[in-house]
Amino acid sequence: MDKILEALVSSSHPLTVKRAIVKKVMEAAEKEVTEEQCQALYHLTTRLILLGEDAFQRQVGLQVQEAYARYHREEFARFFSKEYVLGLLQQGYGSLDHRDPAILDFLHGSLRLLISCPAVLELAPLLQTEVLRIICERPEPATCAKLATILMDFPQCVPREKAGVLFCQQLVRTFAYFNCPVTEERELREYVTQVTRVSVMLQGIWKAEPATLLPSLQEVFAVISSTDPSFEPSIALASLVQHIPLQMITVLIKSLTTDQNVKDASMTQALCRMIDWLSWPLANHVDTWVIALLKGLAAVQKFTILIDVTLLKIEQMVPHIVPLVKSLKNDGLPNSKTFLLQFAELIHCMMYQYSGFPDLYDSILESIKELPKPNEEKIKFVLNQSAWTSQSNSFASGLLKITGKSETGKTGLVNLGNTCYMNSIIQILFMATDFRRHVMSLHLNGSNTLMKKLQLLFAFLAHTQRAAYSPRSFLEGSRPPWFTAGSQQDCSEYLRFLLDRLHEEEKTLSAFQVTSPKPEPATTSAETLNNAVSQPVADMPSHPDPVAANGDGRTLVERMFGGRLSTAIRCLQCHSLSEKEEPFTDLSLAFCPSMSKCHGPIDEHKSSSSVGPCQGAVNGGSESSEGSVKEGAGTRMEKPVVEPTLSVPDLVDYFLAPEILENENCYFCERCASLQRAEKVMRVVAAPEYLILTLLRFSYDATCHVRRKILDNVGIPPHMSLPLRQPGISVSSSSSTAVTSSSSDSPESGENLAKKLKPSQKEDGMTGNRTNSESNDSDSEMLSVPYVLSSVVVHSGMSSESGHYYSYGRNGSSTDGYVAHPSSKTLESSSLSESSTASQEEMGCADHKSTDWFLFNDSRVTFTNFESLRNVTGRFPKDTAYVLIYRKQEVSGQPSNSGPVVNGSRLSGEPPLQKELMDAITKDNKLFLQEQELNARARALQATSASCSFRPNGSDDNEPPGSCGPSGGGGGGGFNTISRLVF
Repeated sequence: MDKILEALVSSSHPLTVKRAIVKKVMEAAEKEVTEEQCQALYHLTTRLILLGEDAFQRQVGLQVQEAYARYHREEFARFFSKEYVLGLLQQGYGSLDHRDPAILDFLHGSLRLLISCPAVLELAPLLQTEVLRIICERPEPATCAKLATILMDFPQCVPREKAGVLFCQQLVRTFAYFNCPVTEERELREYVTQVTRVSVMLQGIWKAEPATLLPSLQEVFAVISSTDPSFEPSIALASLVQHIPLQMITVLIKSLTTDQNVKDASMTQALCRMIDWLSWPLANHVDTWVIALLKGLAAVQKFTILIDVTLLKIEQMVPHIVPLVKSLKNDGLPNSKTFLLQFAELIHCMMYQYSGFPDLYDSILESIKELPKPNEEKIKFVLNQSAWTSQSNSFASGLLKITGKSETGKTGLVNLGNTCYMNSIIQILFMATDFRRHVMSLHLNGSNTLMKKLQLLFAFLAHTQRAAYSPRSFLEGSRPPWFTAGSQQDCSEYLRFLLDRLHEEEKTLSAFQVTSPKPEPATTSAETLNNAVSQPVADMPSHPDPVAANGDGRTLVERMFGGRLSTAIRCLQCHSLSEKEEPFTDLSLAFCPSMSKCHGPIDEHKSSSSVGPCQGAVNGGSESSEGSVKEGAGTRMEKPVVEPTLSVPDLVDYFLAPEILENENCYFCERCASLQRAEKVMRVVAAPEYLILTLLRFSYDATCHVRRKILDNVGIPPHMSLPLRQPGISVSSSSSTAVTSSSSDSPESGENLAKKLKPSQKEDGMTGNRTNSESNDSDSEMLSVPYVLSSVVVHSGMSSESGHYYSYGRNGSSTDGYVAHPSSKTLESSSLSESSTASQEEMGCADHKSTDWFLFNDSRVTFTNFESLRNVTGRFPKDTAYVLIYRKQEVSGQPSNSGPVVNGSRLSGEPPLQKELMDAITKDNKLFLQEQELNARARALQATSASCSFRPNGSDDNEPPGSCGPSGGGGGGGFNTISRLVF
């Protein structure tokens, strides 16, 4: 076969005939071929690929080799052995030198043919050594670009550990030898493409192996600071600057400007070359680094370097003055006009200081002749004030206002890499005043529990002087094991895990206390609380005692967030009743299809009613299974209406509405010993102090196998009431209740669905079979428990796989004075009456001050108001309420739980800060003050160059409140988090 093919490609037959025969040869690859035939074909096709006389021969070689390698991969792997690859890379092939890019192209193509074979892994160590050797030989840009393509496609071939550091350093050195052809535009474009490809590959190595970054940057500086007159590094090094994390500017500049081993001549050379880089077409962020380096040198008073650089580069800057002046005149913006006046003044000072260049200044004077000219006294004042050689600059002028917390007095949380899900939850828990006060009152000295970490975090949020606190320790201690660090996560899932951990931890500690000698019970008087800080550490109990703190032995999580839900199922045949109570910490509210079918993917399954102590269906799930969507339903991309058609009370009504279990979802009645139609009723029998509601906005589309977001605009009332079934009252039957048809999960049936029907008097046996006791039960009174909105977590994004979390929180003190009046009503179809909700909403809006509400967006905290929260989805359709916390209000006429004791569910004020917490905060505040003083001194030294800085005053008032990217509340812990699109 190889002989036929060799004769064919060199024959004089028409190309059409040749292609037809080549096609037959390729088709023969599917048949059985001997080892010898395969090897002969692989050698022939390799020769055609590398030494083919024309494009046709090279194309035939590629096509035939690919066909036979696909069907005879093991034979190709034996052909493409370590020895064969080593010969190609060290000796070349025939007349081709081993440095020829064609060799690397062939290597790349062959590796792709073996991409799923173990042979690639066997070749990886050899290639790691060879690519390092090739880079040390300073190859041309084309060869480096080919090598970069191979390494990006096969990262296992990149040198590792120490060899990886050496590879990056040598690659930087190779960059310095890249020659830039300037004869034709096509060549220049090709050169830029090659350089870009290599720089992107190096960026990938930095991200995968962070240990290689700093040695690479040190090598860059060593290259550009070289004072060897015979060596001029290539401008291509500028392409590496765009990949250096901007977060490292402060550290690197400080290191460079304070390093005694860096000579002034070397620093001057490096700065001059960086200024030259500004002409490179891909010189992103070079200006930022140049300005930072200039300011850093001024901060340490290395004015000689600044003067030398200015004198060396002034002529390079002057030609750009006239175009800049014209551009500023044409802008017409207030910022441009202000800067233009300052710039013109500095130009006159420059011409005054460096006179004698009329050829340079004529055009400049012409461009600024219409602008005011400062008099000589003003020019001398400016020059004296900004003189780099003057040592009389006062620090006082540079002692700017120390930056601390925002005007809100609240502390933000640093985003540690897609941790906005955690930050938003921490902030809403902190804004839960009673929970925060109880956490802060616990005596946990010496323990290393999660509650202790939460207490320390709350203490820093309350008392630190920093604008934003980094919760790294709490993140490491509270992150669920299945959460991948740095990836997108669900805030409701995190909240449930956190509460469950705190609950189980306290139960475990109390169990240990039962088996160990108990310490003296802590008194609960106000005097004891006030003296808590001065109490010796040894005298304090090491762990909270649930029995001492609360007579019923409930944990703090249970007392603050725990409620109880009763699920009753009545057989419609024998009327037997099965009822059970279970605890919950949050309620997951599904969207009723009849209300939201026009606004996105519909979750036609109501949330499961099975619950657990701190988890389960009642305790949420951010996701609900998506059933069959009605024809004509919109997609998730459809924009929701501005005015909400749903409200939180509507979703609570839907959650608590009775359901009929029938057809495939029939209830197995033990009395009847068969499947029967039944009615299921869920009632809240114990209301939590803080009611957590999770809106099930993410539904699973079984057709497309993706999670979609329901974008319905849900109305959020500032006050609402939760129906509470009073003890001793049996569950009512709601046969007279009109409800819409829907689906639900039965606790006994798992994934089975139960239909909701509209029962009517026409139903067979429904009304006629009611007993008098059941009729009386249907009119039983329900206690209406009032709640006030405390905080809301908002999800910004179009799906569960991307977006950003931020939260709204209300000052707890602003709700303390609100006392609700008792309200009893007959339970019919809904849990909340429309009239009562409306009246509460009006009452709530009247007392909302502009300083009551805060917007927490990672590090940024600002004042906001309830109207902003209420209208957020109307203004930004992808920003929707996700997790809500309502706080239970006191009811007049009933015993109050509030008081200055730990036993009750409320504390009247903030507990005193314990000594251990106070010491930690004081130490950190002193450190922060020292950092601020150093920064203030640095700013004082930088004042000389501040007037030359042009910083347009941008505005982002029209942007959405949150984003995980650098412009929207980001933050982050490393160079790989500069740009993020995740939670």
